[in-house]
Amino acid sequence: MTFKEIAELANVSIGTVDRVIYKRGRVAAETRARIEAIIEKYQFTPNPIARRLKRNRAYRFCAFLPRRDQDAGYWGQALEGIQEGAKEISPLGVETEIIEYDRYNIRGFRRAAASLLEKKPEGIILSPVMPEKIKGLIAKIQGSGIPCVFFDAELPGADPLCAIGQDSFRGGYLAGRLMRLLAGRIKRPVGVLDAHGEDYHITRRRDGFLRYAEELGFPTVVREYFGYKGVEISVDEIALFLKENPDLTGVFITNCMAHRVADAVKQEKRKGPFILVGYDLIPKNRELLRGGGIDAIISQRPEEQGRQALLNLYRHIVLGQQIPPQIEIPLDVYVKENIPAG
Repeated sequence: MTFKEIAELANVSIGTVDRVIYKRGRVAAETRARIEAIIEKYQFTPNPIARRLKRNRAYRFCAFLPRRDQDAGYWGQALEGIQEGAKEISPLGVETEIIEYDRYNIRGFRRAAASLLEKKPEGIILSPVMPEKIKGLIAKIQGSGIPCVFFDAELPGADPLCAIGQDSFRGGYLAGRLMRLLAGRIKRPVGVLDAHGEDYHITRRRDGFLRYAEELGFPTVVREYFGYKGVEISVDEIALFLKENPDLTGVFITNCMAHRVADAVKQEKRKGPFILVGYDLIPKNRELLRGGGIDAIISQRPEEQGRQALLNLYRHIVLGQQIPPQIEIPLDVYVKENIPAG
């Protein structure tokens, strides 16, 4: 279907169709409704290349995320997905710029945030981690009217164009079920390491696990760590936790640092069965899962989240399509026997 065909069906000029599709200029409400009904009926999508030529410039998007080497390379995986999405939409008139920041350095974060706002992109994707730091930035983005898509994490009170991620509470609940299945009857406490306790989605994972433990009636010992102190949770901190709790059945860690728990277990030379459940199939976790040092990993598909965030921003801004306010990523579980190649 073409602009001319829509105009003929709606009994209007091509210029009127153009104004409705590209949301510029004034059109009578009745006429607009008639044109939009035709567009919906025939699933018309504007040609993005023609639209770019009409604009005479590219669309500019920004992706704002922690440094690719942080959190054991988790953000590097998300970045790979964003870059893959950028390759797909680059020929269609979209330029994507990546802005990375040090999530453990407040000054570095502020500099990166200021740089993002100065660029005035037409769309932004970001992960709302570190809520106390990022709330102000999100408020400025929304105040400027720039469409924003979240991925990886959720943030109560924010109102993004679309949020892509998992149900964190259900993820924690699933981790509790995995602990029970792998350990059998649980009599001794299970350790819960709430890494990045400042992040809402992380605490929701903890709460989901504790809900399952409460329902099954097994004891837990919770230790919180906060990334705003400027460092990631260390092997020595975990080893101290293990030393203070020598009779643990196992540990659930709420982020990607399961490999550090495995290193601490080895450092403490613990004897007997010990179940370790964590998140994210980063290379170190993959290696230990294959070797038996980690028992189960819940994957968030960070590459797919990053790619979907960028592509949905493109669909909304360039193609003018309605996108869902929320896209839920499945809870993938990996054990030694089903680790994917790579």
